[in-house]
Amino acid sequence: MLKLDNIHVYYGAIHAIKGVSLEVNEGEIVTLIGANGAGKTSILRTISGLERAKEGTIEFKGNSISALPVTDIVKMGVSHVPEGRRVFTNMTVTENLELGAYLSKDKIANAANMKLVFDHFPRLYERRNQVSGTLSGGEQQMLAMGRALMSKPKLMMLDEPSMGLAPILVRQIFSIIEEIHKEGTTILLIEQNAHMALSVAHRGYVLETGKIVMQGPAKELLESEEVKNAYLGGAEVK
Repeated sequence: MLKLDNIHVYYGAIHAIKGVSLEVNEGEIVTLIGANGAGKTSILRTISGLERAKEGTIEFKGNSISALPVTDIVKMGVSHVPEGRRVFTNMTVTENLELGAYLSKDKIANAANMKLVFDHFPRLYERRNQVSGTLSGGEQQMLAMGRALMSKPKLMMLDEPSMGLAPILVRQIFSIIEEIHKEGTTILLIEQNAHMALSVAHRGYVLETGKIVMQGPAKELLESEEVKNAYLGGAEVK
């Protein structure tokens, strides 16, 4: 579904992404793990069209998207839940969700999508008329995910969905990610909680200083001594 081939991204003189190649197949959950500053967010922003690769190609469902504007990439079926949630804090929950469907003029489909979002996130239904800035961090994360779902994505990219959340909410968010996947959405997940990410993913890539240094089935990465020591605190994974 998604293919990156030899992607290089620069911020001025800084070479942030150094020849990254990766694939996400339809129906998979693929995770990208690595330390802060490894380049994970830059990769998602480049796929979304928010950054441009200086070299390399990006294909979605066999079509090049390397030079497309962000709106065209969204229309093709790619949604991006950014790091830090980025909800519109002065707007209500419902207004934020409606913005997620701004490219669609089909009111019936939009209403059906909103019902689906509320089915996934009953808390958002309870808070639907509440100003988003008054929501808890977990509720704002749910809203960011719900907003991305409003465009009926084929591929959903999530950037650090567990950041700053209590453990019980982390488990809830990951349970919802699995639900969304079971309903047919392919997932590309960036997550510092490597254990949680690898527990739900089919495959994983390990990124260090802009380069992929390991890749393979998620179960194998979970059992790798190198990954345990670097990202799982060196502890045995239960």
